[in-house]
Amino acid sequence: MMRQYELVDRVRRYNPATDEALLDRAYVYAMRAHGTQVRASGDPYFSHPLEVAAILTDLELDDATIVAALLHDTIEDTSATRTEIEKLFGTQIADLVEGLTKIKKLDLVSKQAKQAENLRKLLLAIADDVRVLLVKLADRLHNMRTLKYVPQEKRGRVAQETLDIYAPLAARMGMQDMREELEDLAFRQLSAEAYSSIDARVAELRERNGPLVEEIERELQTELSSRGIDAQVKGREKRPYSIWRKMERKAIGFEQLSDLYGFRVMVRSVEDCYRALGVVHTKWAIVPGRFKDYISTPKPNDYRSLHTTVVGPKRQRVELQIRTYDMDDIAEYGIAAHALYKDESGDQSIILSNESRAYAWLRKTIENLSQGLSPEEFLEHTKLELFHDQVFCFTPKGRLIALPRRATPIDFAYAVHTDVGNTAVGCKINGTIAPLVSELKNGDEVEIITSRAQTPPGAWETIAVTGKARAAVRRATRTAVRAQYAGLGRKIAERAFARAGKPFAEEAIAKAMPRLARTSLDDVFAAVGRGEIKTDDLVRSVHPDWTAPRADERGQGQAANGEGWFELKKGQNLKFKIPDASEAVQAIPIRGMNGDLPVRFAPKGGAVPGDRIVGILTPGEGITIYPIHSPELQTFEEEPERWLDVRWDVDELSDGRFPAQIVVTAVNEPGSLAQVATAIAEHNGNIEGIVMRSRSPDFHEMMIDLGVFDLRHLNGIISDLRSRAVVSSVERSNG
Repeated sequence: MMRQYELVDRVRRYNPATDEALLDRAYVYAMRAHGTQVRASGDPYFSHPLEVAAILTDLELDDATIVAALLHDTIEDTSATRTEIEKLFGTQIADLVEGLTKIKKLDLVSKQAKQAENLRKLLLAIADDVRVLLVKLADRLHNMRTLKYVPQEKRGRVAQETLDIYAPLAARMGMQDMREELEDLAFRQLSAEAYSSIDARVAELRERNGPLVEEIERELQTELSSRGIDAQVKGREKRPYSIWRKMERKAIGFEQLSDLYGFRVMVRSVEDCYRALGVVHTKWAIVPGRFKDYISTPKPNDYRSLHTTVVGPKRQRVELQIRTYDMDDIAEYGIAAHALYKDESGDQSIILSNESRAYAWLRKTIENLSQGLSPEEFLEHTKLELFHDQVFCFTPKGRLIALPRRATPIDFAYAVHTDVGNTAVGCKINGTIAPLVSELKNGDEVEIITSRAQTPPGAWETIAVTGKARAAVRRATRTAVRAQYAGLGRKIAERAFARAGKPFAEEAIAKAMPRLARTSLDDVFAAVGRGEIKTDDLVRSVHPDWTAPRADERGQGQAANGEGWFELKKGQNLKFKIPDASEAVQAIPIRGMNGDLPVRFAPKGGAVPGDRIVGILTPGEGITIYPIHSPELQTFEEEPERWLDVRWDVDELSDGRFPAQIVVTAVNEPGSLAQVATAIAEHNGNIEGIVMRSRSPDFHEMMIDLGVFDLRHLNGIISDLRSRAVVSSVERSNG
């Protein structure tokens, strides 16, 4: 265990003006407070806060942070109080210790909603003083280093939390060394076999290659020195978690990795960075597509460096990072590298540079707390922001927008402004018209084309990558859906009053709102559209003396035309008659539909329970149900107000059949049709129509209309058909 004078010496090494008396007082106080407490390892408990303080001295942090590290468990685990700590060590240190105590009480490993709320509290505490985060990260690092002493059932939860929350937070704060060690320690616990396998392969490679890293270091150093560049070169192997993540991301094996070694070149000035880059690219062949300039375009966590990969000495593929010594400090220590130890008045405190983009990101994340996100949405947004690597794009005016990998122009539009995202109808990437679903690349210039008539389609939520874009699409979709229901409900109400022989008047409905428990006409009509208010109740709220006719007086639904349309009356399920099939009418229960509008399936392809479906409203006609995969839906992309959210509501024991269409390509030989029909019959499928056409002398194509119970039933038929020798291919028709 580190002695008192050793801790003081560690701090004095980088801060000669340290308050030795303060450090001594905190050391003695924490040691006495923890007394005879022991850790799971059997070591005195005080060894833990002492090691946390030692980690923070490596980051060269101020006295207040070191003292807070020594005291961070005292309020929670001993009889010490905030009042006592404030009296002995001052308000600033007391605030830090109390902030850490609040975080210690959080149980981040929990169910999602609770975890989200706790993460919210964690970030709020960090926002008050970033030193809280620095101590917490050091605390977690030491706990991970000693995780083997923790009961087995707890290790996995702690390791997963580290990988989910703390390692990404360290990365966002630019603290790469801490991030990598946290990731490796968590990976070793969560995937011990994978960790051991990769570690053994790296050791085997190291033994086979001998002193390869040292040789490449020397050759790089010699080459730069011969060109008059004063540089320091350091090389190292990549860590197991970094290797595993790359193998997983690129879906490749260990043998296919060609850049297991990374080298850092540190020089004295930005000019020397680019000179060194020129020397490297002149001497060795560059690997195309692997150059990145994070000096002219820094990462959001303040990281600056030149990255390149070359086929270097000994034909070895070498990753190089070229940066100044100051850039290297920020790369290693991140936000902690912005720390000063005294302000001009001599007050000892940590001072974060206003240019710290890492802390600016943290403040921006905190601002999202005020946007009314649900806990689950907040958790999704924050994890998305933490996990993803970045791509950097520009507006036409040169504004830099940092986005996660795989981001689209939709994400870009919402990053510029929510209104820009909500009104986006198209985009230009590097001056060329491109789809809004395009994946953006580093350096792209993106121009968003907007229209005030646009409303973001709900499908954007599955396309967007950033939490901000997804949350904005959800809000806009909810607003649009409410407007759709209100418009639909108004039409239903008008028809209901007409059937009742009563005049439709919004003023009269407005006066009846208290009886309907609604506060606005839009609320009333939206409730009618969703089926929450029955039309009979609506009419009766305005005309209390009106009596609804009995069901037998209304008669049964009658076909409105020859295309399978049906007007649905009270008490009936939604019904649909398959065109050109039997005269029997099928019940199609679908949630989200009110029984006062005619409903039918799309004429091509059909839909079956299990399909995701949407309803398209045609004013004056009714609602058409489409499977979500139908290409016909593209016709309505510019009319989001017509889209209705509908769901199946079918009893699993129902024996009703639903229309589906498949295309079978079969060998052109006698008996092939019989084999196809037999396979369908064996699965209790019903062939309701078939069209055959020749594709070639050897094959013919059958377009078969089926009646099936649900999607599982349909997939079983398709799977069986594909196994038949006479069948070349089977696809479901998308309509």
